[in-house]
Amino acid sequence: MNKPNILQIMSDQHRFDCLGVNGHPLIQTPSLDRLAAEGVNFTNAFTPCPMCVPARCSFLTGQWPSQHGVVFNYDGETLKQLSPDTTPTVSGVLSETGYRTAQVGRWHVDSERSPSDFGFDHFQSDWDYHAWRKDQDLAPLPTMPECWSGQTDDVAPEQSRLAWSADRAIEELETAVTENRPFFLRWHTVEPHLPCFPTEPYASMYDPADIEPWLGFGDTFESKPDIQRRMLGAWGVENWTWEKWAPIVARTLGLITQFDHEIGRVLAALDRFGLADNTLVAYTSDHGDMCGSHGMVDKHFVMYDDVVRVPLILRHPDLSAGTVRDDFLSNAIDLPSTFCVAAGIEPPATFTGQSLLEPTGREDIFATYSGNQFGAYSQRMVHDRRWKFVWNLTDINELYDLETDPGELINRIGDPSAAAELARLKQRMISWLESVQDPMLNCFTRKQLES
Repeated sequence: MNKPNILQIMSDQHRFDCLGVNGHPLIQTPSLDRLAAEGVNFTNAFTPCPMCVPARCSFLTGQWPSQHGVVFNYDGETLKQLSPDTTPTVSGVLSETGYRTAQVGRWHVDSERSPSDFGFDHFQSDWDYHAWRKDQDLAPLPTMPECWSGQTDDVAPEQSRLAWSADRAIEELETAVTENRPFFLRWHTVEPHLPCFPTEPYASMYDPADIEPWLGFGDTFESKPDIQRRMLGAWGVENWTWEKWAPIVARTLGLITQFDHEIGRVLAALDRFGLADNTLVAYTSDHGDMCGSHGMVDKHFVMYDDVVRVPLILRHPDLSAGTVRDDFLSNAIDLPSTFCVAAGIEPPATFTGQSLLEPTGREDIFATYSGNQFGAYSQRMVHDRRWKFVWNLTDINELYDLETDPGELINRIGDPSAAAELARLKQRMISWLESVQDPMLNCFTRKQLES
């Protein structure tokens, strides 16, 4: 077989549980469900950092944020940006070995450098959609400050940003057919990141009255970090009932279904151009979304599964169709190595992930966070099949029994009956921090984990 093409479809802020194949009782996602039926659905995939820019830098470098150094969003409190001159990237490696490389849609990696600085031959930015929309005499999309909770976008579905970006991705596929070399195409969307602007019929597809609260809704924040309660006030949602949240969730579900329709169009183009049989397709998201769970908005200052657990589906000729895998993985850490191995390339030594073409053998996974928007706030998480430990360096730590408390409502950090599990997870955390040379572990902070 020739070197496989690689199509990476990545959304922004898509919860693991908002897929039909992952058990959501209402949402319609036939295209992604089909992709899972034809490939592998990973049920224990996690982001290395529940924030856009650090996670997206990990997708390029195969490194944890503490390794590549980008720990904040560049539109927040930037301390460092990724250096393509000193850090190997999957796009650069594939380009050097003959792949045609293209990026369509959201970049959100570097505020000064473009994809061309990181080994991409072609780039079509999602920002170009706004000029296209103006040329079509369409009203502009509202902005986050004026409408963070979203609304209906009064254009036809084919005029939406999702459809426009899918059209650009399909154009890239059509161009790739004419070139005698494999392609690496990343189609990254802004959606379903809030604020959600679905068009009809998707905007009214889901009745808010039919949507049940998330398992984490109704949190009292007893014995939890104080910043979580204060975040409700920062967003102005501290007294919101589920009746106020349900319409926002309904729009989110509608936008995901609209996105799924566009994914179907891109997958159909793969079939139409005769590319499907030799293309590795990966679908995932940079992180999840609180979307009302725990009464919260967005994703900051928490390590709940709402934001750290993500969908991941792979379709590849060497993977058994219809397989479900529950081994632990970090999507942004492991996919760069996966793409290299699939292409017959040895991953750079700086890539810290494993190829997902074989089981990882992991029994736990980690995530990191360093703050943003409201200030620095360091967190590290270890998550195994039953327990989750969150190390909050400047506040109370968190320990959740996910078997008895899947909504993560009860912090067991002070429970004597969970002391043995806590001690075990702290030692596991120390070992991992040492393995990645995380700068948050030093002679002072180590005492917190060893106590």
